[in-house]
Amino acid sequence: MIRKHKKTLILTSLLTLLPIPVGLLLWNRLPEQITIHWGLNNTPDGWAGKQIVVFGMPALLLAVQWVGVLLTSLDPKVKNADGKPMKLVLWLIPAISLTLCGVIYGYALGLDFNMDNVALLLVGLLFLIIGNYLPKCKQSYTLGIKLPWTLKSEANWNATHRFGGKVWMLGGLLLTQCVFLPKNLLGVAILVIMPALVLIPLVYSFVYYNRQDKK
Repeated sequence: MIRKHKKTLILTSLLTLLPIPVGLLLWNRLPEQITIHWGLNNTPDGWAGKQIVVFGMPALLLAVQWVGVLLTSLDPKVKNADGKPMKLVLWLIPAISLTLCGVIYGYALGLDFNMDNVALLLVGLLFLIIGNYLPKCKQSYTLGIKLPWTLKSEANWNATHRFGGKVWMLGGLLLTQCVFLPKNLLGVAILVIMPALVLIPLVYSFVYYNRQDKK
C-alpha cells in the first residue's frame, strides 16, 4: 500500500514539513516564546520556544502521519481502506500542519486572530470533511467507526457510516455557526455538540445490531 502511494506520501510529507523553511525565513521576526494554545475568551495560556515551534511541531505531525499510514498498511483489510478514505489519511495531516503553523506564525507576528472562532471553524470544517468521507469507508480495522458490531457485520458498518456521516456533517456545520453565539452560551453548545457526535452514531450502531444483526 505504501509503495502504491509513494509519490503522494513523499509530496504530503514535504508539505507537512513546509512550515520549517517558512519559519526559518521568519526566524528573526518571531519571538523567542511563541503562543501555541489559547483558552476561552481568546486568552493565551500556553507557550513554547521558537525552536520547538518551527522544528518540533512539523516533525511531530510528520511522525503522526507516518504512524497513521503504517498502521493502515498493516491492516489485514487494507484493500478496503484504499480509495478516497486513503486520500484523507494522506492529506489530512499536511492540511493541519500548514493551517496550524500558519495561524501560530501569524499570531506571533502580530496578526489579530480571534482564536476561539478560528478553532471552531477549523474543527467544524474537519468534521464536515470527515463526515463526507465516512460513507465511503469500507470495513477495516484502522479507518472508520470501529465498534464490535460494525466490525462483525458489513451491513451494520455501512448503515452506521452512512448515518454517522450525516451526523458529523451536521455537527460540523453547527460548530461553524457557534462563532455567532454569545460567550456565555458557547461553552454549553460545545459540551452538547461534541459528545453527541460520538454518542449518536454509537447508539445508532448498537440499536441496529439489536434490531437487525440478531435476527
